[in-house]
Amino acid sequence: MPLRLRTADPAFEAAFAALVDGKREAAVDVSRDVRTIIGEVVARGDEALIELTRRFDGVALSAATLRVGAAEIDHALRTIDPSVRDALERAASRITAFHERQRPPDLAWTDGEGVGLGLRWRPVDSVGLYVPGGTAAYPSSVLMNALPARIAGVPRLVMVVPAQGGVLDPQVLAAAAIAGVDEIYRIGGAQAVAALAYGTRTVPSVDKIVGPGNAWVAEAKRQVFGRVGIDMIAGPSEILIVADGAQDPAWIAADLLSQAEHDEVAQAILITDDDRLAGRVARALEAQLADLPRRAVAAASWRDHGAIIVVGDLAREAPALVDRIAPEHLELMVGEPERLAAAIRHAGSIFLGACTPEVIGDYTGGPNHVLPTGRTARFASGLSVFDFLKRTTLLRCDRAAFERLAPTAERLARAEGLEAHARAIRIRLHASAGG
Repeated sequence: MPLRLRTADPAFEAAFAALVDGKREAAVDVSRDVRTIIGEVVARGDEALIELTRRFDGVALSAATLRVGAAEIDHALRTIDPSVRDALERAASRITAFHERQRPPDLAWTDGEGVGLGLRWRPVDSVGLYVPGGTAAYPSSVLMNALPARIAGVPRLVMVVPAQGGVLDPQVLAAAAIAGVDEIYRIGGAQAVAALAYGTRTVPSVDKIVGPGNAWVAEAKRQVFGRVGIDMIAGPSEILIVADGAQDPAWIAADLLSQAEHDEVAQAILITDDDRLAGRVARALEAQLADLPRRAVAAASWRDHGAIIVVGDLAREAPALVDRIAPEHLELMVGEPERLAAAIRHAGSIFLGACTPEVIGDYTGGPNHVLPTGRTARFASGLSVFDFLKRTTLLRCDRAAFERLAPTAERLARAEGLEAHARAIRIRLHASAGG
């Protein structure tokens, strides 16, 4: 049964702390296996990719078939269900419109001492997009990962996706075409991450890798970080709903299950100030589970990691509880969601009001659905155009400005015992006036 807590109970703090600190990811140490896989790809390139793909995915590839051809991509785009293509294109349009507003301007100014300062933004040169290819296909994630990179101006977008049974999902290929992906390779797992990071004869390396995956993919991203950039180490999905007594329990139950069906270690939590609503949501959720296709997965998630928390006063108590959980997805199903949102500091994405289910954000809302999990919303943000840009600062001193700043710089250099630093200042102070 899911955890039932009341803030009024004396034992609440200990139970809530255990909920917040509980580990949901499988305690499987794959670091040694991943290190071996990466080493094989580094040493043997395409040969290792082909061998590892046969071993782990049961797919026979050659150097000539690693890359997906243009004809296969075009065929997928032309033959998928027209309603699905329309939906992908509409979603892409909204995601693009939202992310285009994130593009920051370059800055340039001269301060009061005559020093020229500036900051410029430039895209990374190439990005690798990892797309899972397990029991479900996620064309929406292709859009969410690729479009911000394209909007940032990344010149080369590379997608890797494992081919289950040797077949790639045509909806995923169509989404890649809509998003403007340049290259697609039918490889997955830690070996695909290694190929993106180090390159092979067929798969040129990239500068940054984004996208979710299983434990092996996550560990591979962790190990190649530094050679390339990564977006984040994604964990199991999460949803937290704050609801008052006026809300429909069936709606709340459906939204909780929308995340519980992702994974047995996904987490769904309800915070409410209404005892009666809490009970009605629990009953509605059990009823909806009965005919859910992914019932086993969702039921395990709700049983092992779900929670219902009853508070005395939502406005007073909920913000602090939310901030401690720092959820990936936060739904505020209350009368004045904007007021409650203003009191909350930590959440990956906030959905305001009963008519804004998290699922709208998954597909057509516009903001990115690649979000921080596992309480990392305390210090991290969702994927955005900024993840594909680099900042470079600019500084210019003419002779007069240099002479104003030099004594302070020289003094600090000598205070730190760095004589060559100080001489780089002093030699210019003694030079004849110039440039």
